[in-house]
Amino acid sequence: MGVRIRDADQLKVKEDVFDDITLLSLYKLVHKKWFSVIGGSISTGKEANVFYGERDGTAIAIKIYRIRTANFTTMSSYIVGDRRFSHVKKAKKELIFAWTKKEFSNLVRAREAGIAVPEPLVWNRNILIMSFIGEGEIPYPQLRNADIADPDAVYARILRYIDVLYKKAELVHADLSEFNILYGDQPYLIDMGQSVTCDHPRALPFLMRDIRNINRFFSSRCDVQSDVDIFNAVTGLNTAEP
Repeated sequence: MGVRIRDADQLKVKEDVFDDITLLSLYKLVHKKWFSVIGGSISTGKEANVFYGERDGTAIAIKIYRIRTANFTTMSSYIVGDRRFSHVKKAKKELIFAWTKKEFSNLVRAREAGIAVPEPLVWNRNILIMSFIGEGEIPYPQLRNADIADPDAVYARILRYIDVLYKKAELVHADLSEFNILYGDQPYLIDMGQSVTCDHPRALPFLMRDIRNINRFFSSRCDVQSDVDIFNAVTGLNTAEP
């Protein structure tokens, strides 16, 4: 495809990642000069693999959702009820394409609201290209593996992200935890494919789950606020449970 492969021994070609649809999408992105180098995998998640890449000498991240092995049932539960994707057919391939577009859209909204997330650059079918969050060619660690010098400040920053995400971007992350936050010069929220709009029928339960996850992680590191107090402050409601 005219793309340079870096660390070819690390870029193991697996059929469940680089199927014909994915290769065609990669070809289109290379042809449009969205990337010129692809390297080894820097993250393997439940639904996708993220590879290191470069565009004009600048580091990027290339996220590829696996069409053959992605969890169709899990994805569907987050798509159904999202007014932005009410037209999406329930076939697996179309659902994954919609999921990729959804993550791109969610990242755009989060960045416009001033939240630290990867900058989305382009998407095509099941591939999302975004800015690389790290130093050199090494991504920042997940929050669970990071050396946090000031847990109180980081905890406060993440609560502010939750608040701004809800009030300004009108989104709920819906899978926020120490696994989906990178920490370097500041915390960065990642993996926003499942994020839902505030009018989604399960938005409030998802929000409470996010809050509980963050409180669970920080409870042994600093003083935390009550789940309900945070939830009510974010939503403006006055309820014990969503």
